[in-house]
Amino acid sequence: MLNNFFITDPDADEHQKKENQLRKLIPNLVTLASMVCGLTAIQMAIGSEWRNAVLLILVATILDTMDGALARLLNATSKFGAELDSLADFLSFGIAPATIMYLWILNDAGQVGWIAALVFVIAAALRLARFNAASEDQEQKPEWARYFFSGVPAPAGSGLMLLPLIIYLQIDTDLSEYNIGSPLIGLLTIVIAGLMVSRIPTFSSKQIRIPTNNLILILAVVGLIIALLVHAPWITLTIMGLLYASLIPVSYRVYKLREKRAVQTGK
Repeated sequence: MLNNFFITDPDADEHQKKENQLRKLIPNLVTLASMVCGLTAIQMAIGSEWRNAVLLILVATILDTMDGALARLLNATSKFGAELDSLADFLSFGIAPATIMYLWILNDAGQVGWIAALVFVIAAALRLARFNAASEDQEQKPEWARYFFSGVPAPAGSGLMLLPLIIYLQIDTDLSEYNIGSPLIGLLTIVIAGLMVSRIPTFSSKQIRIPTNNLILILAVVGLIIALLVHAPWITLTIMGLLYASLIPVSYRVYKLREKRAVQTGK
């Protein structure tokens, strides 16, 4: 009787195994959806459908945020998922935006435009490789340092690179008429690539914890942002891009202050 009591049910074990597999599958499916958005954005750019291309990169960014959150929520993080996420990010936030910008305006700058596109893609690859290598040492960082990325993350870099196109979609002016327009955007692209591979600390959203008592307020703000993106997408994306760019020096200052405080307190 006692032996029978401690015998595990093989069907229950099999069911639990399938549940675990399904739980790990969900974040990976979201990652694949982000990759599909990046690929389709390239297709849209080839057809000069700039609005759809930008919107697809936006959707890819949202999905990229969701897959990591889902993996942590479902306790389904895995080495495979992390590698797949990096490959999807390289496509959606490295190759795709560089292709979009090259087809839109960088090709008018000749070799300068092509070099700028190459530099951005290489920077995205180096950025993601460094992030993967450093993720293993994340737990060794002090608690305060985990609230910062090293350099501008690939999705944010992609958004900053696409910002001239987003502004163009509002003013609808042919920038090819201005001889200096294309080289300037090429130079801006190289600067953004430099920010991605730099060691400049930038705020990390992954460590943000939403207090339960502020949940309603956070939901209201998110709802407002979604409404603005639906009804006034280009001006909203422009404001968000400029706001993020303005936060880079702020994050650097906050990081240095916390670093100095940590040295003084020994924590």
